[in-house]
Amino acid sequence: MRKDSRPTPRLSDMAAPIPMPPHAYVPGLNPRLPEDWFDAIKSTVQVGVSLADLQHTQAFRAGLAYLDAGYYWECHEVLEAVWMQTPEGTAEREMVQALIQLANAQLKVRMGRPRAATRLCDMVQDHLQNCTEGQPILGLRSKAVLAQVETLRAYLANE
Repeated sequence: MRKDSRPTPRLSDMAAPIPMPPHAYVPGLNPRLPEDWFDAIKSTVQVGVSLADLQHTQAFRAGLAYLDAGYYWECHEVLEAVWMQTPEGTAEREMVQALIQLANAQLKVRMGRPRAATRLCDMVQDHLQNCTEGQPILGLRSKAVLAQVETLRAYLANE
């Protein structure tokens, strides 16, 4: 569940149930989940999976669900497995990297590090500039991710 009151547009479709972690890990505040907690989810991204199939993996869907639900560290953890299967120089790699950095920015806010969050928002926007506007990438439009960055920036400006 979201741990704060910031409104955020949802990216996940929640088509199939995703195992939700028992708590959102925040470094320095609570314990990490066991190292193997995400192994089954990450294993849904097979080596050589096609770019067209990446968005249908449980790892990608879980990453979006975790981002939407405020599990930012967990989002990064599972999306990294997706990112590792995207070829360099592709819009898919840029989109996954943007999502990972967005999760990191959200986590930095939760940790009370607004300057780090702002820097990460800049990185997200840089990655999104390499994505074709208006054309879905892994089922997402860069505009939807950018809306989350803008919401986060507005929140940071009011803090």
